[in-house]
Amino acid sequence: MLDLVLDVLSWTLILGGGAFILIGGIGIVRLPDFYTRLHAAGMIDTLGADLMLVGMAVQAGPTLVAVKLLLIAVFLLFTSPVATHALANAAFTEGLKPLGEGDLENGRPRPGVTHHLDPEQH
Repeated sequence: MLDLVLDVLSWTLILGGGAFILIGGIGIVRLPDFYTRLHAAGMIDTLGADLMLVGMAVQAGPTLVAVKLLLIAVFLLFTSPVATHALANAAFTEGLKPLGEGDLENGRPRPGVTHHLDPEQH
């Protein structure tokens, strides 16, 4: 009975993590600019990967493998947001400006509106 509960819990976590990663992938394709795409990728991949790793640790049971999986999950929990911030900071420092409220039409950039590098900085 306990094995069944652990199997259901682990597969729920693994499938939930996969669903979050799938939703994040769709968000990356559908969102209009670099910063919103980066936000979707940064938030969703951390949660999705951590859910999958915890699910695999539950499936592995009380073993050294489970400890390693949980350590990887903790590592990702701390490093993924830092990497996302570093990417956003580097893009902004290089002059990549985010789209403003008036730059969107039906959720997509209006024709002729770009968010490329600011030519004054280069």
